[in-house]
Amino acid sequence: MEAAGAEERQLLVQRLKAAVHYTVGCLCQDVAEDKELQFSKQTVAAISEITFRQCENFAKDLEMFARHAKRSTVTLEDVKLLARRSSSLLKYITQKGEEIVSSNMEQKERKKKKSSTAKAAEQEAAMAESEDSNMA
Repeated sequence: MEAAGAEERQLLVQRLKAAVHYTVGCLCQDVAEDKELQFSKQTVAAISEITFRQCENFAKDLEMFARHAKRSTVTLEDVKLLARRSSSLLKYITQKGEEIVSSNMEQKERKKKKSSTAKAAEQEAAMAESEDSNMA
């Protein structure tokens, strides 16, 4: 049973590496077209491998930040802590985080309005039904 889990994990890692390699290849192709240069397959493979390893390190760091805070969930604050060395990345993450929070608040407000409108309609229907039964 453990061997099957290890095989599954290895297959998942291979799929993730392939996805990273594909994405890096697309980005390198875009840069090559823009700057009128070429990237060798070895260069794309090296960038892909470094990118994948860095993402593994990021994932481990995020897990440790959450664990240190005695949480089992990685939060936006953990991501900001990870990005603290790059002011532009930190600024971008902070901005996107604020946009997400704002969007979530708007959705909650809409749900509240919908539910309060639905409750009012239910109360009106119940009152009308009660009036109808009283008249009968």
